[in-house]
Amino acid sequence: MKNVKFIDMSEEQAEYIEGQLDAFDKQFISCQLDGRIQIGLESDGKIVAGLDACVTAFKILYVSTVFVREEYRRKGYGKLLMEEMERRAKAMGVNTIRLDTFSWQGKEFYESLHYEVAGSYENTDDGYSEYFFLKRI
Repeated sequence: MKNVKFIDMSEEQAEYIEGQLDAFDKQFISCQLDGRIQIGLESDGKIVAGLDACVTAFKILYVSTVFVREEYRRKGYGKLLMEEMERRAKAMGVNTIRLDTFSWQGKEFYESLHYEVAGSYENTDDGYSEYFFLKRI
């Protein structure tokens, strides 16, 4: 470990490292899909709900964002988004969906849509829990 020091990487250096990891991973990933699902629901010309997801390794879709404006919650908008996302994901060749949520967000919502908790942890110091969900489609 001689002559080794910590540096703050530039954007170019970070991209290089990510490229190196991608090259390494390719030898283990038997199927690589590409794609993104970004859908919203609009009412009276304003967006009231939306979802953002991207395909990762294998045939996995990672859902990064699901949001429904407060006055539209518990009226089926979130379920509509998730069902449409699943339909599009299946058409893309996706067979697994993964997402995560904090304790105050949508744990019960995702469970009601048959997503399974694959893991969780509780951070009592900061007062939250996080849940990791999977669904095979």
